Amino acid sequence: MDEKEEKIVVNPYNVKGEVNYERLVKEFGLEKIDDKILKKIKKHAGEIHPMLRRGIFFAGRDLNWVLDEYEKGNKFFLYTGCGPSGPIHIGHLMVWYFTKWLQDKFDCELYFQFTDDEKFLYKDFSYEEIQKSVNYSSGYALRFPRCRKIRNDKGPKQADDLKKVEQLYKQQRGKK
Repeated sequence: MDEKEEKIVVNPYNVKGEVNYERLVKEFGLEKIDDKILKKIKKHAGEIHPMLRRGIFFAGRDLNWVLDEYEKGNKFFLYTGCGPSGPIHIGHLMVWYFTKWLQDKFDCELYFQFTDDEKFLYKDFSYEEIQKSVNYSSGYALRFPRCRKIRNDKGPKQADDLKKVEQLYKQQRGKK
């Protein structure tokens, strides 16, 4: 890998450097959407979505496997969503438009989640106070959360869990 490629940053919040899509496909464990996959999609959907035809969506994870299972008569569901911490933009709409097309063409369930949970796993947040809240399934809310930096060094298993949040809540109240 040359020095130029090592400086590439691609994450949900930042794109820096000249993007090497082949490298991203490899690093994210994706599979390129090739003619074989497109033929399977057309067989079942009756057409190829314009964003697939134009190569806007060019790779995915387990798409070939899902299509193989679908051909065996097994159903699948779609899962997508949006974190509420930023404004909705055209990038969201493109994915949602395509997801809706898949739902209609493959007659599958769609689960759409508005959440900031996954972002909490990968960011270093600061907050002024933890509050009890009936509005969230965890029972807690962070008051005035601020993202200090993106945490690329930790995975989901290293994120604070609800037990840790409860511990921090008790500590701020002077309880043990």
